[in-house]
Amino acid sequence: MDPIRVLVVDDSVVVRKIVTDVLSEDPAIEVVGTAVNGRIAVTKLEQLKADLVTMDIEMPEMNGIEAVRAIRALRSRVPIIMFSTLTERGASATLDALSAGANDYVTKPANVGSVAASMESVRQQLIPKIKALTGRPVTAGPTRAAAPAAAPVRPPAPRVGAVKQPAVLVVGSSTGGPEALAKVLPALPASLPVPVLVVQHMPPVFTRQFAQRLDRLCPLTVVEAVDGTPLAPGTVHLAPGDHHLTIRRTGRGLSTALDQSPPENFCRPAVDPLFRSAVEAFDGAVLGVVLTGMGSDGRSGAGRIRETGGAVVVQDQATSVVWGMPGAVATAGFADEVLPLDLVAQAITRRIPGPRVPAAGPATAPAFVGGRR
Repeated sequence: MDPIRVLVVDDSVVVRKIVTDVLSEDPAIEVVGTAVNGRIAVTKLEQLKADLVTMDIEMPEMNGIEAVRAIRALRSRVPIIMFSTLTERGASATLDALSAGANDYVTKPANVGSVAASMESVRQQLIPKIKALTGRPVTAGPTRAAAPAAAPVRPPAPRVGAVKQPAVLVVGSSTGGPEALAKVLPALPASLPVPVLVVQHMPPVFTRQFAQRLDRLCPLTVVEAVDGTPLAPGTVHLAPGDHHLTIRRTGRGLSTALDQSPPENFCRPAVDPLFRSAVEAFDGAVLGVVLTGMGSDGRSGAGRIRETGGAVVVQDQATSVVWGMPGAVATAGFADEVLPLDLVAQAITRRIPGPRVPAAGPATAPAFVGGRR
């Protein structure tokens, strides 16, 4: 198999060298060129026949967001991974780049103390994403394995008993998830009669900004989850970066719970803890949705949802940026439906019909009518 041809774009000579040196160590990757700004990158892209681009955001002449738009205007589908800073400004710019057509992002090493530590940070974050976005095998371990590109979908496992009417909607996503969620969640009505909880693999700062952006798009209210918030229809709770989001039962009803217990599937937040807790809190009356993402987070939780009477919908391979997470669920036989992204919201509203009802008993705080405070 030919090596993956990568174009590295960054105005910092130090960053270009770190990224180039790290990628060149992997025999499956070849750095075919570098560029100091977006304008040069757009020019070099066709000349070098790159399979993937790593793109800085802040650059002179043409920044990374403008370069992404220019590349997509050429009808190029080459995968683009943004190189972002873990700051409010970096998070905002990264989300803009994803909206412009970038496929994923990694965060630049910060406060790591040495070049060797910086290289290891880049190695752990960047190489698995390069391989996943170009359909190559990813080594299992802390780098998270991607599902096989063409794994067969198994028919749904047989059920024992009827499917329960969903009392909660739980959603998991990773690579490509921000844009997928920005299509699915705005298509859900403000009158959706169940609470919604979402895990998107994303670091702190990013999740807060992402929740704010989704809130502007959605009839439902979208918030970054806070520990101890009563669950009620009308609100989407997005797991904050570096915290697992689960559901806790108290004497006053059901509420959100946050913790920093060890990562699962090398992720925190992770999808599986949310799915398991939803099954426990709602006695299996759960609709689980797994969207695009690398790895297999959500597979065991989806299995638990189905075996306790809930239902699972996953995004199909053709519309996924990476068919790792949804593919893992589908190939395990845990998916009731495997659908293109533009049909996922329709499947949700079909499976959760009816008027608004309290989700956690009479003690639950009243729902926000119309999805807005």
